[in-house]
Parts: sequence; structure tokens; C-alpha cells
Amino acid sequence: MTSGIFATDIGAPEGPVTLPDGSMYVTEMSNATLNVTKLSPRGERHVVTKTGGRPNGLAIDGDGLIWIAEAGHRALICIDPDGRELKRLEGDDNHGRFYFPNDLVFGPDDHLYMTDSGMALADFLDGQNFVEGYMDLAWDGRVYEIDPKTMKIVRLVDSKIRFTNGIAFGPDNTLYANASFTGEIYRYDVFGTRQPTRELFGNVLQPDDQTGFKGPDGMKFGLDGRLYCVVYGQQNVTVLDRDGKVAERLMLDGPCPTNLAFARKGNKILVTEVSKGQVESIDVPCDGLPLFYPKTT
Repeated sequence: MTSGIFATDIGAPEGPVTLPDGSMYVTEMSNATLNVTKLSPRGERHVVTKTGGRPNGLAIDGDGLIWIAEAGHRALICIDPDGRELKRLEGDDNHGRFYFPNDLVFGPDDHLYMTDSGMALADFLDGQNFVEGYMDLAWDGRVYEIDPKTMKIVRLVDSKIRFTNGIAFGPDNTLYANASFTGEIYRYDVFGTRQPTRELFGNVLQPDDQTGFKGPDGMKFGLDGRLYCVVYGQQNVTVLDRDGKVAERLMLDGPCPTNLAFARKGNKILVTEVSKGQVESIDVPCDGLPLFYPKTT
């Protein structure tokens, strides 16, 4: 395995989205930045917009628009590549206000699926760190299905998860989401039933004597059918096979990875890491499973 550093001096990066020309979008979650940023193929930094809340996960559509899970503003926001806000959704009367929009993925049905970690930022974070006793708080982590054209919530796929985080579609068009506090990866047959049930797929935590928080964050599938999941605080990308078993753990330079994206070509993953403020590049044996880029306008 070959690894390297793609970009440095980024303020707590998250939400990596790779582009065909070798550039990529990331969010910057540090209080000094709070940006959506574009990195050139050489890792040079250009701020697209400053959201001012706490931008987290990103997705792009077939129109080139950028969708932001904005945890600080408790909103799903859509902007154009010049940073102009076009759409915003903060919840609805049936489901209430979003708590902490975290990560996003478009599905084969052209809908947007979003994790909501289940508690407003001010109630569980002190800066970038969890407050004391955070595990015992009343978490209501959720998975939403949203129509990006109407900007309406289609349904609540799941709730009462202990800090919902990463989300991805697998090769069988099954939806996967994880719980950071338990280390569990769940899957949902969102196209087979009107109300999917939560099914345990696997767990990415490794047994060790480490103190402090660790748990799964962003994740993507490779063309090899395996799930690549970064584990915050564990300093690795944990790879699960098709049966949900741990196949390997890819060690990282920084201890606190937040998300990953497959490069559009070249069998690489690009990993955002917050403690060193960098994007790491790691060679892997395959390209990523193609994502969906629907037209939403």
C-alpha cells in the first residue's frame, strides 16, 4: 500500500467529493474556517463559500450543484459552484427540525439520503470535542429520504440511532449507514418495503486499550464490493467484505479521519483528517463504486 499527502493546512476537513479533473471539494469545520472549499489537482485551496455554521457532508448532482449537510445551521443547503445558495431545508412539520445533518448520498431513485446525528451541535460539542457524559445523552440519530427537486422529506428511514454518521449505497442498491458510538454498520432495503427495517451488517471497531472516543465516520463502496469506512480515533480505514467481516485495516498518517472519497481514476482513496488538517491519499486495489449524479433542477 502506498500513501501520501494530497493537501495540508485545511481547517478540520470533511465531506470529500472528487471531480473528474483530479480536483475535489471538502468542507472545513474549524471555527476559523466553516467553508466549502475546492482543492486543485495539486491540493491548492480555493474557498467556494463560507457557510458560517458547521458544514459537514457534501454531495454533487448532475447539474454541478453542491449539496451541504450543514450541522451548525441544522439545514440541508444547495449552492451553485460559485457559492450562491439556491435551496434550503431545515425539516418539516411531521418530523420536526433537523438536529445535526451529517452526511449525504444520492440514490438510484434520484433522491437524496441524509444522516442526522440526533442532537443539536450546541448540546453535545464544546468546540471540536464532545462534552462530558455525551454517551448518556438522549440521542435520536436519523436517516432521511429527501426529494431534491421538491425539497420535501419523503420519509424517515430510521431513528433512535446513537450518532448516525456515514452513509452509502452498496452494489445491490441497498442503503448503508453507521452509528459512531457503537461502531455498527446498518443496512436497509429502501426499495423493497415502504418502511425498511434496520439490519446489522458489521462492526468496524477494533479491540484495544485506547482511551477517548473512536467510531465510524464516512464510508464508500469499492468496485470490489467491499465497504471502506474511516474510523475516527482509530487511525485507519477499516475494510469490510461482502459478508460484513473485517478484511483489512489501512493505517493512516493522522489519528482522526472523518471521511473518504475514491478518486475518479487511479485506484486511490482520499481521506480527510482533522487533527493534522490534511487530505491523505492511499492506493487501493480498485476504483470506487460509481456514485449517482441525478439532475435536480
